[in-house]
Amino acid sequence: MIVLKISNASEVVASKVGRFLERLTPDSIDQSAVEDQVIKKMIENLAAEGLKGEIAAINGLDLDGSDLSLNKEVKIRKHTSF
Repeated sequence: MIVLKISNASEVVASKVGRFLERLTPDSIDQSAVEDQVIKKMIENLAAEGLKGEIAAINGLDLDGSDLSLNKEVKIRKHTSF
């Protein structure tokens, strides 16, 4: 299993749409939008290599160095098979 944590979603959104619009959107929307784009590209690349599997965006997990924490409400936000 691979865990990927994106830590600069707000900066990426700001660079794409501008600081003003980024300030108008909540960080959770920024994080979800960036995660969705990363998932889309990962699926395209992995499928092109012939790999099959599943990928999920999960709320309620926190990766801090070598520690993985579960929050009270762990929820699968998005799940896709490829």
